[in-house]
Amino acid sequence: MTLARTPSRLADNWLLPEHLADVLPQEATRMEILRRRLLDLFWTRGYELVMPPLLEYLESLLSGAGYDLNLRTCKLSDQLSGRTLGVRADMTPQVARIDAHLLNREGVARLCYCGSTLHARPASLVSSREPIQLGAELYGYAGKAADREILRLLADVLAAADLPGFRLDLGHVGIFRALMEAAGTDTETSEAIFIRLQNKDEAGLAALINHLPAPFAEAIFALPRLYGGIEVLAKARRILPDLPSIATSIDTLNFLAESVPEWPVTIDLADLRGYHYHNGAVFAAYVPGYPAAIALGGRYDGVGRSFGRMRPATGFSLDLRELTRLSSAAAPQDAILAPSSLNDPALAEKIAALRDSGEIVVESLPEEEGRADPRCTKRLVRKDTDWMLEPIAS
Repeated sequence: MTLARTPSRLADNWLLPEHLADVLPQEATRMEILRRRLLDLFWTRGYELVMPPLLEYLESLLSGAGYDLNLRTCKLSDQLSGRTLGVRADMTPQVARIDAHLLNREGVARLCYCGSTLHARPASLVSSREPIQLGAELYGYAGKAADREILRLLADVLAAADLPGFRLDLGHVGIFRALMEAAGTDTETSEAIFIRLQNKDEAGLAALINHLPAPFAEAIFALPRLYGGIEVLAKARRILPDLPSIATSIDTLNFLAESVPEWPVTIDLADLRGYHYHNGAVFAAYVPGYPAAIALGGRYDGVGRSFGRMRPATGFSLDLRELTRLSSAAAPQDAILAPSSLNDPALAEKIAALRDSGEIVVESLPEEEGRADPRCTKRLVRKDTDWMLEPIAS
């Protein structure tokens, strides 16, 4: 006996896994317009496009990355080799591998990328498990001028996407590392302090650091309060210990904040995002009404070591899906409706000329005349011997 396939049973076949979704024509068009615009922006600044594979052997994909990336990576068995493969959850280590192992250039290399990634778990309740990661990386220059270039590039990207009212947050992992080293904390204690700082757990933080030398305990406890405008940096110079590495970190943050005078900048010395991965200045971009950072970046000099060539590196990345959703730019272009030109050379010539000028022309199929594509706001009509444009009534 064969069970009838009811509508509900059929619908089960169409369900996608949680936090995965189709992108429909209008949104896909906006996303593609923005992708092209931003890749062209990268190109004009000298950033070359690379396209790493979606799958790699797991050990290569996770080389130089933190434990959290391992948790986010979907794994499967390669039927050709029997080895474990990973579906990339982050393209940055792949691009670092390309720079260190394949390009092997001397001096500065500027690379950019855009492609789908897959997360085993969503980053938040509202996040997609398939972010389309777009980013830029600069390799081979350890100075703060490279951090400035990347931060300026990020600001240009957000401006090109016409994001309303974005602001940039700056921090520096080097300050926390310097305090841990000067206080003589072991790895386990440093990790515990890091977690308390990230969770803004002042009571737990106080309990952890009460045995440390007073100047360093006071400085660590002050980090969450060193938040605000650029004036926070002057306060940090007064409060934090007079260590050369801390002074250099504060100088770098001051330099970066002054490099984007047209955009609001916030300093957050307790923002240790990427502590296991980054080793210098870190930055994030936020927009009103969106609960998380829309873009993340910073310096990560050690990542190339696992590929046999340690290189200075700084860069940023973002999710093109979310950027498109928040952007007021990249509106889909209206289209023109044309009759079938099958037996009309003059009409075919007119359609070709409009398309060459960048217009979208939807040509009706025979016997489909008058059924307008919903994007069409104008139509081609014959006036005497010429084909002319006229608006389509709503």
